[in-house]
Amino acid sequence: MLTVDEIKSILHLEPHPREGGFFTETYRSTETIDEHALPSRYRGTRSFSTAIYYLLTPETFSEIHRLATDEIFHFYLGDPAEMLQLGPDGSARVLRIGMDLLRGETPQVVVRRGVWQGTRLSPGGRFALLGTTVAPGFDFADYETGRREELIKSFPRHRELIMALTRR
Repeated sequence: MLTVDEIKSILHLEPHPREGGFFTETYRSTETIDEHALPSRYRGTRSFSTAIYYLLTPETFSEIHRLATDEIFHFYLGDPAEMLQLGPDGSARVLRIGMDLLRGETPQVVVRRGVWQGTRLSPGGRFALLGTTVAPGFDFADYETGRREELIKSFPRHRELIMALTRR
């Protein structure tokens, strides 16, 4: 069985600079979309699409954030992960990303643009190797970190998970 250090080394994973966990960009389209052809929420040119590997460990989590673009998560290896999604319409749900379909896990999860999302390794897990695909391609200009107090005020029933998935 692979160790976390082996996975990080083989896939060249580095600490994510804002979100937490470990990642590497595996694909960025060389073709781009001009800002004028994109919806007004985008400032600047974007690649057609991007993809990354993303690794969660017991010591890490994906801090709650939202993007201006839909994001598709893919499960590759390891233990399941829990994702909290908080919608702009007040909806909230917890999804399990993994391979055990009979236990309600799914190997692919879509996060619609504007939905707050945060993910952690399921309790007792060693690691979860995931991937994400974003189109138009990811740009930090489209990334917004969630604020704990504001999220708890809007979604009080999910206070405990919001606390676990935010740093401030």
